[in-house]
Amino acid sequence: MRKFWSLVAATAIAVALVAAAVMPSDAARKPHSDGASNVFDGVWSVVIDTSSGVCNSYRVSIRIVGGRVEGGDGDYSLDGSVSSSGGAVVTVSNSAGSAVGYGRLHGSSGGGWWRTSGGECTGSWGATRRSSVGTAATY
Repeated sequence: MRKFWSLVAATAIAVALVAAAVMPSDAARKPHSDGASNVFDGVWSVVIDTSSGVCNSYRVSIRIVGGRVEGGDGDYSLDGSVSSSGGAVVTVSNSAGSAVGYGRLHGSSGGGWWRTSGGECTGSWGATRRSSVGTAATY
């Protein structure tokens, strides 16, 4: 179970990775999911820090394409979006539970916060743009 929460925390932050303390209603109200190019599209390096709970801290890569957050290795699902104004919301889930992250991207960096669905772990995340959409990334 600890491995799951560590994985969820890493992914949620990475997913949440996408911003820096935006209210959930902002990200949910303005998703950019029509597939059109988004100024935040590209590969991002996300650092996920745990402030409470037994989840580990991580550094992961994610990709934003058309405002949709992509990433993962098949052990979990990732569903998220980044609005054209930078508001981000991401949910990471697998058979054991889920975590959600919120935040905001500004230019080539951003950050926010995350929480597991049951509150077992919470923390913050920070992101830095690594490259453009056309560049290969390792997840």
